[in-house]
Amino acid sequence: MSALDAVRRNPIIWLGAALVVLALALSTFVVVPETKQAVVIRFGQPVRIMNAYDPREAFGRTGAGLAAKIPFFEHLVWVDKRVLDLDMPQQGVLSTDQYRLEVDAFARYRIVNPVRMYAAAGSESHVVDALKPILGSALRNELGKRPFAIMLSPERDVVMTNIKTGLARVAAQYGVQIVDVRIKRADLPDGSPLESAFNRMKSARQQQAMTIIAEGRRKAQVIMGEADAQAAKTYADSFGKDPAFYDFYRAMQSYRVTFHTDDDQPHGTSTILLSPDNDYLRQFMGRKQGQ
Repeated sequence: MSALDAVRRNPIIWLGAALVVLALALSTFVVVPETKQAVVIRFGQPVRIMNAYDPREAFGRTGAGLAAKIPFFEHLVWVDKRVLDLDMPQQGVLSTDQYRLEVDAFARYRIVNPVRMYAAAGSESHVVDALKPILGSALRNELGKRPFAIMLSPERDVVMTNIKTGLARVAAQYGVQIVDVRIKRADLPDGSPLESAFNRMKSARQQQAMTIIAEGRRKAQVIMGEADAQAAKTYADSFGKDPAFYDFYRAMQSYRVTFHTDDDQPHGTSTILLSPDNDYLRQFMGRKQGQ
């Protein structure tokens, strides 16, 4: 009797056997996607990882594909291998200069230790629920130590780095690697608090500008005083070396200011009458001293 005849005589038995084999095969073999890693759980304990994340492996050359597990005794917990987003609800933060800020932030993370993640949280959704308050606490702790103006300056990158470091330290307990932390928005509340804050910031900047201007004027006076002293010393030295040339030079300067013939901006328009033998015109007339 052939196998075909046996099937024809007992079709229900063979159909049941085929279904059992199919169910056994489906319970044994599983296709692991490239973007997923699977924690194999046996009697409530993780025993191994399929397609585990490894930063040294190129995408497409990991352990993805067909894999086997013990049917009915092992089940899988799927964990994403990609970089995931964590959006934090809007937080109220009080800065050191008493500004109440409304902060929207997000973090990017990756689960690099799915066994630790399973032991600490149980699933990806529970990881998100655990990380949200941690991110909010890190934001409040860091921004609460800074003035509001820091958020508008290059020092904001330092703030982000500190927040990322603090979050990464706690997230590691869940098998999570923090890739990045960013603040989408950090604004003052609308209405009178916003206007009051801007007025205070404006007054502070005006006072700072006045201080800088006053300091600049003080330094300018010091520099001008030193320059005048140096010039007087230079004039005195030149007078001691060549009194005749010094007398000639000073006379030429006086003539230029008085007659303003070669100056773009004349210094005066007064008219003076002098006799040709006046001592003031001695250098102008080419006479030597004493003539």
